[in-house]
Amino acid sequence: MGSQTLRPYTVGRYNLRNKSSILAVSREVELALSAQEPVVALESTIITHGMPYPQNLETAVEVEQIIRKEGAVPATIAILRGQVHVGLSAVELETLAEKKEPCVKTSRRDFPFVLAKGLNGGTTVSGTMLVAHHAGIPVFVTGGIGGVHRGAENTLDISADLTELGRTPVAVVSAGVKSILDVEKTLEYLETQGVCVSVLGSDNRFPDFFTRDSGCKAPCHVETPLMAAHMMNKWQEMKINSGMLIAVPIPEEHQAEGKLIKEAIDIAVKEAELAVSGREVTPFILQRVFEITGGQSLKSNIALIKNNAKAGAQIAVELARLKSSTSSFLPPTDSPTKKSGTSEQGRPVCFKDDG
Repeated sequence: MGSQTLRPYTVGRYNLRNKSSILAVSREVELALSAQEPVVALESTIITHGMPYPQNLETAVEVEQIIRKEGAVPATIAILRGQVHVGLSAVELETLAEKKEPCVKTSRRDFPFVLAKGLNGGTTVSGTMLVAHHAGIPVFVTGGIGGVHRGAENTLDISADLTELGRTPVAVVSAGVKSILDVEKTLEYLETQGVCVSVLGSDNRFPDFFTRDSGCKAPCHVETPLMAAHMMNKWQEMKINSGMLIAVPIPEEHQAEGKLIKEAIDIAVKEAELAVSGREVTPFILQRVFEITGGQSLKSNIALIKNNAKAGAQIAVELARLKSSTSSFLPPTDSPTKKSGTSEQGRPVCFKDDG
């Protein structure tokens, strides 16, 4: 090392260089986190269950490119042969997208089985939130979250995404909730879970995936990514252990298609009630809507995901700037009484060569 200075750092709640960790963090993501640079988590069920090949691969690559263009690092999360990966290589993305090997739609409840069996898994919103939090990534972008299904008063079909938002401090950037769901009941459930819900836009109209206005209103709105970052910063300072939902309306140019798609959804929902249940409902409905609309729903889906990625990356960049400007005024943390090799919180300390 010569005369070069060594700088200690810790990342999230885990030492990302710890080879015994259950997380396999890519080098790009690890370096970004260690330098406190903006990182955006991405789910993988969009790749494994949400879109056909090759559109799923093309979209995944384009979304990562959008995030990089905005100045953040993408961290697609998935399970490959029983190992949780945070950040995927081009080869790993293609492996998931081609779907040549069985892949389990993995929510919080599914991790023990999928990992123990050495399977591949596409992480849902709840599964991705769980991993992102473990890795120390506070911003996560997806298409739309799950929620309370229509007729849930009889079926009790409520997505695990909502309870995860109630107990995991990660900010989820999405186009609201999926259009196939009961938006009003979903917002009520999120309120019960103590989840801060806001719209990124000029008003409180809450979007429902394919349309900009579900007919429901969010409790608040923030007009810019910077304001969203300020809100996140205060949320972190308060150490609130529930998540946040930042809803980004679909771009206006895709609004007309959205209204037509909602009609197709109504048809598909009725068909699903007679054909499937549980985790198969959403993939069934999305496939039927794709067929009914002649592929238009997939085009709108891709457009809103890209829009969410841009917004989420901008929020992550602004949050990192806020953290950087705050930390620059803090006194040094070195203490003569601190044990060598540990941080003040008792966490492992890695040393990075500044040269």
